[in-house]
Amino acid sequence: MATTMSTTAALLAINREVDVYIAMAQGRGLASRLGFNSVDRTKIEIMILELSRNILHHADGTGTLLVEPVADGSRPGVLITARDHGPGIPDIERALQDGFTTAGTMGAGLPGVKRLADAFEIDSPPGNGTLVKAWKWSTFHSRGRR
Repeated sequence: MATTMSTTAALLAINREVDVYIAMAQGRGLASRLGFNSVDRTKIEIMILELSRNILHHADGTGTLLVEPVADGSRPGVLITARDHGPGIPDIERALQDGFTTAGTMGAGLPGVKRLADAFEIDSPPGNGTLVKAWKWSTFHSRGRR
């Protein structure tokens, strides 16, 4: 889909609540350096928040989050990759429905990430963890506005 732009990626272990906020700060910093506007920076932070919290709540804090710059031609983007070693998701279609939860939460995490992302992929074979990829492309880069 896209190529990696540079080596300013951040690979973060998500083991504790504080790791969620460290990951959000890394994503915000990368999006700022790439020229994302404030609305899209906030969307990236929310995607990171939700994916990181899923690791804490559904995989017992045994996962990683990779935030990296990517490019689609001359348009910069951010790719967020969340990987955990939890039980997997037996019914992905249902997990992507608003309100569905197995952890007593609001059930807005994965569906919200999918809505905020410009592209979204999920792979979660039962018993083998979950891999989620979410791309966000800079909205105004091609017009020279930031």
